[in-house]
Amino acid sequence: MSEKEIKKQGKLIVFSAPSGSGKTTIVRHLLNIEDLNLEFSISATSRKKRGNEEDGKDYYFLSTKEFKNKIKSGEFLEWEEVYRDNFYGTLKTEVERIWAKGKNVIFDIDVSGGLRIKRKFPQETLAIFVKPPSIDELKIRLKKRKTESEDKINMRVAKASAELATAPLFDTIIINDDLDRALEDAEKQVRDFIIE
Repeated sequence: MSEKEIKKQGKLIVFSAPSGSGKTTIVRHLLNIEDLNLEFSISATSRKKRGNEEDGKDYYFLSTKEFKNKIKSGEFLEWEEVYRDNFYGTLKTEVERIWAKGKNVIFDIDVSGGLRIKRKFPQETLAIFVKPPSIDELKIRLKKRKTESEDKINMRVAKASAELATAPLFDTIIINDDLDRALEDAEKQVRDFIIE
């Protein structure tokens, strides 16, 4: 996929944030706004399914070996080993699938992956960082999910500090201390970018 191919296609809207910041809630809200013409880019991961997650809907669940083979064969637009043997990435075929429908691609991805897409396609990408009000609030949100152990939560909180330091590298920052305001801000920014 070259930059030239991207220009013929829709825009790329990247939402990145520490886990628990509310980026997924914002992305889901934007997907319901028809005239934005967005479709969600389903990430691939080597982690195990959680709860009621479905393959091909929430993620493309791959074994670690399958993921590494796809890396070797150049099938990812971006990928990251987020934790040891815990990979996440965007398959090129996923973006092509969405473009074939004439839609703009919206991503809910790791900070590193978001910045890689922005670096590869600076003109076509709007990279938005969603910031939690505080690290303490982030920890409360992660605990409320009840999907991970205390150790995993602590690991995510530790990682969040490093991720927060990358916020200035994004095009814009949305502070999610008031969800309604964050949703409104995200919609305005995405709309302005798509119709520019």
